[in-house]
Amino acid sequence: MKLTQLIENLFKKYLPSPFTIAILLTLFTLFLALVFTKPEQESAVTYTLNVFNFWEKGIWSDGLLVFAYQMMLILVLGHVLVLSKPISNLILKVTQYCNNTAVSAAIVSCTTMLVAFFNWGLGLIFGALLARKVAEHAQKNGISLNYPIIGAAGYTGLMVWHGGISGSAPIKINESGHIKSIMKSISSEEVLGKIPEVIDYSQTVFSWWNLLIFLAVVVGVTVTFYRVGKKATPTSINLPEYQMNIQETATTQAEKLDSSKMLAYFFGSLILIAFLYRYFEEIISLKITPNLINFFMLGLGIILHGSFKKFTNAVGDSISDVSGILIQFPLYFGIMGIMKSTGMVTLISDFFVSISTTATLPVFTFFSAGLVNIFVPSGGGQWVVQGPIVVESALQLGVPLPKAIMAMAYGDQITNMLQPFWALPLLGITKLKAKEILPYTLIAMFVGSAIYLVGLLIF
Repeated sequence: MKLTQLIENLFKKYLPSPFTIAILLTLFTLFLALVFTKPEQESAVTYTLNVFNFWEKGIWSDGLLVFAYQMMLILVLGHVLVLSKPISNLILKVTQYCNNTAVSAAIVSCTTMLVAFFNWGLGLIFGALLARKVAEHAQKNGISLNYPIIGAAGYTGLMVWHGGISGSAPIKINESGHIKSIMKSISSEEVLGKIPEVIDYSQTVFSWWNLLIFLAVVVGVTVTFYRVGKKATPTSINLPEYQMNIQETATTQAEKLDSSKMLAYFFGSLILIAFLYRYFEEIISLKITPNLINFFMLGLGIILHGSFKKFTNAVGDSISDVSGILIQFPLYFGIMGIMKSTGMVTLISDFFVSISTTATLPVFTFFSAGLVNIFVPSGGGQWVVQGPIVVESALQLGVPLPKAIMAMAYGDQITNMLQPFWALPLLGITKLKAKEILPYTLIAMFVGSAIYLVGLLIF
């Protein structure tokens, strides 16, 4: 446990807030651009002003701002779904099978990873609430339990999410022209001609090799938590009941309209009908996009909550989750604007190409993505900053783009078990501390890393 205590102390002492990190990365990128990319014939003052212009244009890039909003909706609507009565009831039913630490940890980790594969926001809050309700169930029934292990198991969804349906990188490369748009003015016309219009889910998320790696991670981590739980010492639990569904009363006509089940079911059904009409062909061809997922979750969320009042209350409870994305993403877009327009992407990708082979590039990408995630704790932000480098390097070495991009996704998600940023909602719900779950999330990280690396080398 000394290692985990050391890591926690290092994070607390030396790692500032993600917003401060984004600012420091911006300043560092500006410095690198001015030092390494200034043309000889251009004056320092003129080039500095040009770099500032690249930065400003990147911050307000229309396409990237749409991307930020899409990612915020994925997180909020996923959280909203968990707060609905049907999923809350499902959580309560699952807790009935949790009668000791080993079984509870296995159930919580397995179900959380399966849910997070569908939607990362849903998986994050589902795992947190499930862990809390398992602890409450144990407390109520006098079951001895090691609560920190259960809390850590509820966080494991964040080590599989980026390789899942709502993963930022695979979902964006499924949009027509997205890869070419981020590589424009970076790659040569010849290289741009090799970039496909889309890379659909049959090549990434739903490819046989990604599903096999995902299954191996689920089994490996579940078994690991079961074995760790077998040897665990019970901890004391003293928790008040966490209210997931609060009954509402309607007195005025306006409140009755807000609470109308019929109106909510009718409008939610309209959304789902429009969803099927608009996206049926895309679903069949596995062309899953952020708009597709968000439109579906919007309709489903309204129906599952059964009233507009409950739905909007759930949105209010969930909205704080996106504060980091809202304010940090434009800074990452600015970094991309600098790197793209100054040629830094090409310089960095050339370096990776010089030290890599076709076989080792995915491995280097995995480790570099894990490192970047510590400083850019957002898959969407990381895709914006690192994605063009990964794509350019893969094209130069002839590495299949789906494999290179998924290697980045694997590396990004695995160090969430080390980076506590996305654990904050879970810690708030479970009332645990980062230092309590960190020893067990680190074990999960090592197990998952081994599986991902073997998968990248074999497939």
